[in-house]
Amino acid sequence: MTDIEIARKVLMDDIEDISKRLGIDDENLILYGRYKAKIDMVLNGEKKKSKLILVTSINPTIYGEGKTTVSIGIADGLKKLGKNAVLALREPSMGPVFGVKGGATGGGYSQVVPMEDINLSFTGDFAAIENANNLLCAAIDNHIINGNSLGFNRITFSRCLDVNDKSLRDVTTLVSKTNFDITAASEIMALFCLSKNIDDLKTKLGNIVVGYDINENEIYARDLKIEGAMTVLLKDAFKPNLVQTLEHTPALIHGGPFANIAHGCNSIIATNTALTYGDYVVTEAGFGSDLGAEKFFDIKCRANNMKPDCVVIVATIKALKHNASVPPEKISTENVEKVREGLSNLEIHIENMFKYNSNVVVCLNRYDTDTDDEVNVVKEFCSSLNVPFEESTAYSDGGDGAIKLGQLILNVLEKDNQFNLLYDDNNTIFEKIEKISHEIYRSCEVVYTEEARKKINSLQNKGFGKLPICIAKTQYSISDDSKKLGAPILNTLHVRDVKLYNGAGFITVITGNIMTMPGLSKTPNYEKIDYINGKIIGLS
Repeated sequence: MTDIEIARKVLMDDIEDISKRLGIDDENLILYGRYKAKIDMVLNGEKKKSKLILVTSINPTIYGEGKTTVSIGIADGLKKLGKNAVLALREPSMGPVFGVKGGATGGGYSQVVPMEDINLSFTGDFAAIENANNLLCAAIDNHIINGNSLGFNRITFSRCLDVNDKSLRDVTTLVSKTNFDITAASEIMALFCLSKNIDDLKTKLGNIVVGYDINENEIYARDLKIEGAMTVLLKDAFKPNLVQTLEHTPALIHGGPFANIAHGCNSIIATNTALTYGDYVVTEAGFGSDLGAEKFFDIKCRANNMKPDCVVIVATIKALKHNASVPPEKISTENVEKVREGLSNLEIHIENMFKYNSNVVVCLNRYDTDTDDEVNVVKEFCSSLNVPFEESTAYSDGGDGAIKLGQLILNVLEKDNQFNLLYDDNNTIFEKIEKISHEIYRSCEVVYTEEARKKINSLQNKGFGKLPICIAKTQYSISDDSKKLGAPILNTLHVRDVKLYNGAGFITVITGNIMTMPGLSKTPNYEKIDYINGKIIGLS
């Protein structure tokens, strides 16, 4: 059966029953039908002593590594072990849903439901973020047309849209040349996910730098008196969404920044809510550990004073072979030596995660085509590094396929965890970029365009130097070149541009050929999706 067929066959619990098991009263729910709701409450007091488990992976490939599937499996497995487990995941963007990657609700027998709703508009959060973003753009243009009393000389804030549309990378309005970012890469999405409460959200909206005057003085969104109206558009979206897994484990799904061009983590408010009601919280950072996990630690943990208790690195036999340059037509054929060769990529991610956390686990997301000999190569490699290892078959077996992994994680959580951030707030912008580049990407050199270097110096001189760094980079390699697979150490990082996301509280550094508005492929997923006899088909 396909993912969507499996999801349809499961009888979901009423979302009110899911909330009651967590200890959330009906009066704190805003129902969106029987199977999804928003949690409407203010968190007071300290969070319980919950354990936070972060799931990341090696560099992703076209085959999919299954971080979301494994995350769901871990939560379901912990539930089967009698634990009060809660998921905290990101919302899917319609860019990948209709583009190449597909949805983001897991797969097989390890999914969150209602799968169709979550992958397609859900509770309207992305639309609200898009509307707030584009209202601000309209306000900027309107201000300039009506006299420009703030003295805009250049505009630095972009419009956004939640579909892949490369033609919108460069557009011209009545006022200026500008561009669209995909909504998941917008500053509104970033600050939405990094806000701790509605007042913090409003403040962050006002702190957005939208442009500069002729003297290069910043012009803020609050100067346009727009942050109140933007907050009104976002007030309902800001409430976390509650759904469930196929096995009725509670799941908070909220916010959806990409990890290659944004910080790639679900919202702080959803994570904090999960930590309030769950004893074990499983969350995920997008793409490989060089992107999502690094930003989870250096941006989200820094902003929320949060320390994960364990990191799970997901790998697959197919991904290891891909990193050893095995072509697609041979990817399912046993090749022990190529698996061993591809371990160089896994090794870098293990080393990177130990720079942040002492509790690190490797999970092999097992496919039917994997052989025991191939799996044993990975197991023996992890043993040689003294890294705990376990397989997951959650895709085919649901929570039962992750019970051993769950038990391993519980054992690791008994150990004290040594947590570190990679860099200090007081490091300069250049020092932070180069620290990430050298320590995480294994670069021997960072090369800046003249424009990027000029912008960094300006931001440093203007007092923005204490902000953390969000590097936009290809997800397919630890370097900024998607074609360099395996362990391309001593690479060169090419910094092309820099953007101040003052509202979100970080500086975005754009490297290589990465684009903040992706394009569609030659054969996009939308060709498979249809609505026939009252049912959606082709969604995955």
